[in-house]
Amino acid sequence: MEPLDQLKEDFSRLRRALAGTVVGQEAVVEQLLTALLARGHALLVGVPGLAKTLLVSTLAQALDLKFSRVQFTPDLMPSDVTGTDILQEDPVNRERRFVFAHGPVFANVLLADEVNRTPPKTQAALLQAMQEGQVTASGRTYPLPVPFFVLATQNPIEQEGTYPLPEAQLDRFLMQINVPYPSEEEERLIVVRTTGAPPEAPEKIMNAETILAHQSLVWKAPAADNVVEKVVRLVRRTRPTESEAPDFIKESVSWGAGPRAARAMVLAAKARALLDGRGTPSWEDVRALAAAVLRHRLVLSFRAQAEGVTADDLVRRLLD
Repeated sequence: MEPLDQLKEDFSRLRRALAGTVVGQEAVVEQLLTALLARGHALLVGVPGLAKTLLVSTLAQALDLKFSRVQFTPDLMPSDVTGTDILQEDPVNRERRFVFAHGPVFANVLLADEVNRTPPKTQAALLQAMQEGQVTASGRTYPLPVPFFVLATQNPIEQEGTYPLPEAQLDRFLMQINVPYPSEEEERLIVVRTTGAPPEAPEKIMNAETILAHQSLVWKAPAADNVVEKVVRLVRRTRPTESEAPDFIKESVSWGAGPRAARAMVLAAKARALLDGRGTPSWEDVRALAAAVLRHRLVLSFRAQAEGVTADDLVRRLLD
């Protein structure tokens, strides 16, 4: 089977495995798989009870990868995430030495549950891991396993006792995936499923080697010059300091998206095209993913926040 056909078949099986446990949320699943294929991290934002954690844990079960979950709390320390040196004694010669005990970040899939509930010092422990794929502790650097994929969840309504993620860390996420309420029929099916016999664990569909091979296709896939140019133009026009930025951006945005956003958008568009069986992305792929790639990278002005303007509104107007 051709590599592109194999990729489409594997991810179709992965979708079916997720649908066997998680009801609905097709758009969320599609964006999550796009981030996985594009070798990017994802931030899932939604109110409690929308199966964010269930979705991530089911994805981990369907992938033959090492999975770790960290419940972020106000008392969580950086070493609780990255690991720490512990003193060990050799049973033979009784010699004592420090040995690094790997933390939960040393996994292929890391679920950072309610990531905004921990102080900035601990949030920053993820920065190097997400950007460089390695951890530095006690002057030594340790590589993380590959592939490495951070999935963080966040509750948008309960902000008391939380620590909003700084822009530098938000920029490390390829996409912010907003998880909506289910439809009435989906909610009925959720009640039926969760009050009956528990579903069977999904089969293992892909291992690390398979995922890395599929991810390499994204980097090899060509993107047309006109698509790249339009992506760059779109991202630059989110910045109020740009002369070509429209007036509504200058009035509503304090800080626009940086160059990492354009790179993320092209990679995500490539991944979406490959998932659909196409070898190169189109502008429609960009339109479908623009809000997810940009919404967490725009810092809105006080005026926009007071008027209830959202980043999605601004991205939609820019696309139009």
